[in-house]
Order: sequence, then structure tokens, then C-alpha cells
Amino acid sequence: MSNALKNIALAAFLGLGGAIATAVPGHALDKVSYGTNWLAQAEHGGFYQAVADGTYEKYGLDVSIVQGGPNAANSALLISGKIDFYMGGSQGEITAVEQGIPLVDVAAIFQKDPQVLIAHPNAGIETFEDLSKLKTLFLGKDGYLTYFEWMKSNYKGFKDEQYKPYNFNPGPFIADKASAQQGYLTSEPYEIQKQTGWEPKVFLLADNGYTPYSTMITTTQMMIDTKPDVVQRFVDASIEGWYNYLYSDNSKANELIKKDNPEMTDGQIAYSIAKMKEFGIVESGDAMDKGIGCITDAHYKKFFDEMVAIKIFKADTDYAKAFTTKFVCKGTGMSLKK
Repeated sequence: MSNALKNIALAAFLGLGGAIATAVPGHALDKVSYGTNWLAQAEHGGFYQAVADGTYEKYGLDVSIVQGGPNAANSALLISGKIDFYMGGSQGEITAVEQGIPLVDVAAIFQKDPQVLIAHPNAGIETFEDLSKLKTLFLGKDGYLTYFEWMKSNYKGFKDEQYKPYNFNPGPFIADKASAQQGYLTSEPYEIQKQTGWEPKVFLLADNGYTPYSTMITTTQMMIDTKPDVVQRFVDASIEGWYNYLYSDNSKANELIKKDNPEMTDGQIAYSIAKMKEFGIVESGDAMDKGIGCITDAHYKKFFDEMVAIKIFKADTDYAKAFTTKFVCKGTGMSLKK
């Protein structure tokens, strides 16, 4: 065979080999499901970002976001093994420890809980302590049993007589200048301003000493024991998703959010992102130099001790079973911040 023919034959063989290689599928992606705690919103943006921009796929994951909502039971789905991860919170996981349910926080996306109290402008309410002067505080049942107990224990003047049930309608608050209501930093103040035309006074509990983590990545001890690599990859990819959502093009993620929750608006999304940045909801404390998602024993214990003081938790509860620090605080994704 001439050299020319040999070269043609070799080229044909290499071409065939390339075709065969292309036809062979790569490693299958690990299927993972993450249940959120409410309807899709900017507060879930990093997870949607990692789906939209291919970050999860880059980490070998095929992730389904299971949307929460008023009729969802995603925490129960995690306990029963129907989903792999859930958007939990410090209080829920410590409660699970006391009940013998092996749930574990593996990342804390929100270093600060976005829970706020909202008051009228020009009503003499300038500081958090001033809220104790108001006749009425509209609070949900969970808030009344937890952070309101904390408020009464740590600030003078708050009393049970102020409490009225909050029915997730701002109307009663708007109508009563001598009242305040609970809310989320990133949502209710925006809606109230839209309805009234005035900007409400907003007091973030986290900036006044109330310290739970929020918007966690929570899983089961079994998942950690049997699939630690999947847990690590999901945590790392989610953290990268959050950096990209906050600091890069997040338009595709927002489209996915609006697809899951058609009532969500661009205005609400923009407001939520701005407030998360302004108040350091995602980036503050340990996350500033150790990366988004960081969990520390010191932070977790501080919240536990606060709750023990108001008899929410038992003093002998092994709170450390509620979390692990092994998957976070490694500076993952920090180079993506622009």
C-alpha cells in the first residue's frame, strides 16, 4: 500500500473511531431533588441559577427543584426519602434532633434570617426597641412562639397583649398606624409600598440579635453516610449558583423562577436581590472570608443557647447533631464574585 493510501486509510479509521467515541454516552448524571420551602422566588435564585446555567450538570448532577408552597410538604418528603435535600432552617433541624429524626444541615445559604418587623413611617418608631411602644403586633403563630418570646426576653416593654394573629394580609397593619407586622425583608415591604405609596420602616431581627441560619441545604444522615460525594457536589454547585445569581447574568434563572411561579414579577425579583445584598443576607459573618454556605459551631450554638434561654429547646439537647461543617467554609465559588 502506498503512503498516500495508508494516510487515507488511517484518516478513515480515526474518523470512525471518533464517531464511535461520540456515540458512546458519558457517565450518567446523578439525579438529585431539592425541595424548597415556598413558591419560587429570588430567595431561591442560586439553586435555579445552577440549573439554568449548567453548573449542576458540570458537577455531574441532574437536579430537580421541587417547589414548596402552602400545600407542599417537602420537609416530610425529605424525612420519607422522597427527595434528597430540603430548604430547612436551624430551628427545624434542632427540633428534629429532639424528636430523634436524623436531619442534618450541610450548608447555610442565608447567614441571616430575613425575618423583619414592619412599622409605619412617621409613627415615632426609629429603633427596634421602639416597637415595644406599639399597641399591636401582627405575628404568625410560629413567630409568636419563637422570636416574640426572644424579644420579650431580650428587650424591655414587649408584652403578650400586643399580639394579634397575622393572616398574611397587610390590610390590618396598613389601616392601623399604631401597629407593626411580621414579614420577610425581601417581600412584604415591597408589597406594602406598592399598595400604599409610602416606604415602611423595616427592622431585621438578625441585626438586632436574633441569629438563626436560614435557607439551608438539609439532608438526612443516611444520605451523608452513603453518598457523601453527591452531597459535596450538590453543595459546591449550589454555592457557585448563588455567586453567579448575585453577580452574573441571572436572567435565565429568573425565567425559570417565573415559570414555576407565574405570579412572580421582575420588580419583586429585583427588589429581593437588592435587599439580600444590602443587608448581607447571603454574605455576612463567616461567609465573607470562607464562602457562601458556611456553617460554624459557634454561630449554631449561639442560636441554640438563645432558644434554650426561652425554653424552646432542652438544655441537654445535642444540638451538634443538627449540622455538619465538613462540606462548607472552603471558599468554594468565591472567585466568581465580581
